[in-house]
Amino acid sequence: MAGISYDRRTAEDYRIAREIPRSGLDAWRAAIAAETSLAPGMTVLDVGAGTGAFASAFHDWFGVRVLAVDPAEAMRAMIPRSEGVEVLDGRAEALPVPDGCADAAWLGSVLHHLTDLPAAAAELRRALRPGAPVLIRNIFPGRAARDLRVRWFPETERLIDGYPSVEQVCAAFATAGFARVALHAVPQQSATDLAEFAARIRREADSKLRGLADEEFERGMARLRAAAAAEPGLPATSWMDLLVLA
Repeated sequence: MAGISYDRRTAEDYRIAREIPRSGLDAWRAAIAAETSLAPGMTVLDVGAGTGAFASAFHDWFGVRVLAVDPAEAMRAMIPRSEGVEVLDGRAEALPVPDGCADAAWLGSVLHHLTDLPAAAAELRRALRPGAPVLIRNIFPGRAARDLRVRWFPETERLIDGYPSVEQVCAAFATAGFARVALHAVPQQSATDLAEFAARIRREADSKLRGLADEEFERGMARLRAAAAAEPGLPATSWMDLLVLA
């Protein structure tokens, strides 16, 4: 994975700024349940697990075992340890897991960090049991208008335009025998309100905000703070896509 180099401070900032409170993920739980048959005794491979918010959520929601893989030591150190979550040093293009070990794979906000999508797809094909789905939570070019950062920092959309598109991802994964099953826009409550969302922003831990010029970032923060003052209590609801391949 490329992009931000995660030391302990950056990993802590990432957890503050980017982790969605569990209470804000209800729609994600429902969307995942609708697209899978996850049940206790099954295994989910969390690729690019970060600080482990979804690894813990999958275990709690579905009673599954989670293999949480991330290349950054500082991020792995923050993943909550439990009997149901095993933390592994690795990357999507070289997964440290046996063949056919998982019943589903989860890639949350990680696609744009991958250096070789076909290689990652081939590794997932190796690691998954036949017919197991790949669940991709990401922002895609042309589908990002309802992301909160795009709303208040519109210049971030030019960075998202460089991300893999839905069509490019499907083509890369087709080389490993995967086909598109579903694409859904899913809401998430990123913070209680816009004021809390603004207070949690950590520019250095966000690849999109890091890519802005200083004046672009400051204009966006001013817009966001003005909106928070004008609409106190308005939930900070953002949207991302769930792309399902199998």
